[in-house]
Amino acid sequence: MEVYSKTIEVRAKHLDEANHVNNVVFLQWVQDISKEHWLSRTDEEINTKMFWVVRSHHIDYRKQVFLRDQLVIKTFVTSCKGPISERFVEFWRENDRIVLAKSTWCLLGTGDHKPIRISDELQALFIV
Repeated sequence: MEVYSKTIEVRAKHLDEANHVNNVVFLQWVQDISKEHWLSRTDEEINTKMFWVVRSHHIDYRKQVFLRDQLVIKTFVTSCKGPISERFVEFWRENDRIVLAKSTWCLLGTGDHKPIRISDELQALFIV
């Protein structure tokens, strides 16, 4: 499996009235890193022909995250079938996984917005 990761620092804009990272912020980070991973492995030709939409998100929040916490965000694709892909996003603080997200995505064509089967070549870019 090909893992894509990045490190972020929690800023004041990520906090809610309880002074911890809001769940909506985590969802945005899930979408952001998923897109970054896709763009890091594909080219302009692919991106002009297809794009992803979310079918579902399931997020388990295990611990709170606060201002100036350093987080490592990791994402990877575990399976593809037809136009559907399953992706996980993990949030780590030091050696502690604090949030786990599982998302189901559907690949669509840019012209007609209809589902596209994920080719073996495309799968090979993400599932090693």
